[in-house]
Amino acid sequence: MSQCRHCHKKSLHTFLDLGFAPPSNAYLSVKQLSHAEMTLPLHILVCDGCWLVQTKDYAMPEQLFSDDYAYFSSTSSSWLAHARHYCEQVTTRFELGESSQVIEIAANDGYLLKNFVAQKVPCLGIEPTAGTAIAAKAQGIPIVQEFFGVKLAKELLKKGLCADLLIGNNVYAHVPDINDFTQGLSILLKPEGVITLEFPHLLNLIKEVQFDTIYHEHFSYLCLHTVNTIFATAGLRIFDVEKLSTHGGSLRIYACHIDASHITLETVQNLLDEETENDLTNISAYQGFQEKVNTLKDEFLMFLIEQKKLGKKVVAYGAAAKGNTLLNYAGVRSDLLPVVYDAARSKQGKFLPGSHIPIAAPSELYDVEVDYILIFPWNIATEIMVQLAEHVANRTQFVTAVPYLDIR
Repeated sequence: MSQCRHCHKKSLHTFLDLGFAPPSNAYLSVKQLSHAEMTLPLHILVCDGCWLVQTKDYAMPEQLFSDDYAYFSSTSSSWLAHARHYCEQVTTRFELGESSQVIEIAANDGYLLKNFVAQKVPCLGIEPTAGTAIAAKAQGIPIVQEFFGVKLAKELLKKGLCADLLIGNNVYAHVPDINDFTQGLSILLKPEGVITLEFPHLLNLIKEVQFDTIYHEHFSYLCLHTVNTIFATAGLRIFDVEKLSTHGGSLRIYACHIDASHITLETVQNLLDEETENDLTNISAYQGFQEKVNTLKDEFLMFLIEQKKLGKKVVAYGAAAKGNTLLNYAGVRSDLLPVVYDAARSKQGKFLPGSHIPIAAPSELYDVEVDYILIFPWNIATEIMVQLAEHVANRTQFVTAVPYLDIR
């Protein structure tokens, strides 16, 4: 019997069942194509006690975030700009300087902390995957190559390290033990320190049928109500929240110790009220999502089949985890989609998990004429279309499949 990973309630409700699929970032080499491929259940549940939406079964993080983990944050120029603006904003707001300590959990390739290095603000990155950790170190960023939780927080505290600013961008949904992770935040934070976390907002996922953001690396799907509850349990208080456009609609929360001097702003209660108005604390908001997903999947599959019948050439751009969820649930293989192009060198020459569609460099796309380019990372579709426009034929049209099939 499954039980909630936060409040341990045992009666959970199905939110979405996508069957079995391989981990979405487990890209394959030519040699691996002839080996058995690991698949795991992708069954999502909701707890009607704390409203944590969560995977029913999950692998150990070491299986999902291996040394050859292929996601590098610096691939997206818009994400780099987002990180730079954030650093400028928090440096001013919280008066960070050479005597401050910034710690980022899931520092990836140093895309964010390099901004603090440039400002001479002391920083430390925590990043468990070798490939991205090496890239961060190359930019002069100190890295601890471990998974974060209470154990590591206590070890760092013994070494005299604690944070004025503790950052976690798009990592909170990735941790299997969300209570341990949150308690670790509390331990590593200075008495008047600030935590900022960014994570996709569950409200947007439901409203816009963003089911392709569901994959094994995401153990939780979060709303402010749930995060507020989890933080309070760990002795933390959310004092501000911002809505962001990133990843299809995200939240950035600002938190501190419960008894810290930071004043709780009305933004927090306003968003809690909005979630209540949209029934996120009522099981009705979660019912019927499976049917909406199935409709979207069917429309996507019919589009590919129809183009094949018409003799049209469809390729994809962006070997993103989003695309892998969509492809594997729809059962799409290379007969309907022969290739996906991606700018990340770490993915080029490999194959998508499950579908085994080959990944090529964008430069190869410029030498062929195609009718449609299917953009999997729809959250940066505009950026990608601008990048590709001057290299593809005028007749080429761009397609996104979520939250509905859109051809432009």
